[in-house]
Amino acid sequence: MRTQLFKNHIGGQWVSADSVSINRNPSNINDIVGEFSQADLAQTQTAIQAARDAFPVWAMFPMQERSNILARASAEILARKDELGQLLAREEGKTLPEAIGEVARAGQIFGFFAGEVLRMAGEKLPSVRPGVDIEITREPLGVIGIITPWNFPIAIPAWKIAPALAYGNTVVFKPAELVPASAWALVDILVRAGLPAGVLNLVMGRGSVVGEEIVSSREVDGVSFTGSVATGQAIAAKVVARMGKVQLEMGGKNPLVVTDDADLDAAVECAVQGSYFSTGQRCTASSRLIVT
Repeated sequence: MRTQLFKNHIGGQWVSADSVSINRNPSNINDIVGEFSQADLAQTQTAIQAARDAFPVWAMFPMQERSNILARASAEILARKDELGQLLAREEGKTLPEAIGEVARAGQIFGFFAGEVLRMAGEKLPSVRPGVDIEITREPLGVIGIITPWNFPIAIPAWKIAPALAYGNTVVFKPAELVPASAWALVDILVRAGLPAGVLNLVMGRGSVVGEEIVSSREVDGVSFTGSVATGQAIAAKVVARMGKVQLEMGGKNPLVVTDDADLDAAVECAVQGSYFSTGQRCTASSRLIVT
């Protein structure tokens, strides 16, 4: 049986590439999840330009229509949580209950921001000048580059993409190379929910090619990254050097403190869950145990 080819989504079209990457189930390397197109520099630049071209229309898109699109995406994600959870577990390796829970969380995130679209508030303030009021309104930033890790392949993209779209930004999305299937499924749902062409672009590929161009391009107004400290530091330096906006979520040191009057049974349970849930592959995992 022929393996399915999954394409990048650029400017409203599903686009193949000259090279592909084979995605395998880490628990069974004979189980091929799919073949995924690997964007090159030219395709990444095309995706960025598509997001730039789509921005003026999306920024002025009616709030209710933006809300409706996110709500439709939320509804489909939640309706398909078991199916999408199986896909996530198959390509990423976490347990099925965790995977289904992550998908449900992604659906909830889109539902939340479907509501937030309609609650965008400004401010009206008095001025020291007589007869003058001050109005503060918020405007979308522009084109947002989103680079996500492998440990939460649908929830982390959701909590970056949903607010970016809700507030009128367009997106160029590069998922981690290890988990393209979950990213592809999410983008497919959003496209079918009614996003105009160019508003959300998926460019799967190597960080040294796709990620580098997203970070370096002056057509990308802001970059949101979750991943390692070293990579985040390098991204920050490049984006700030061109006066872009940057948002980083990187690894941390999370101590678990057990006091001398603690319930030891509860403390042991917390220590095991905090350190080894999701096989420890989460930024909030307990990396230090302090016992008083």
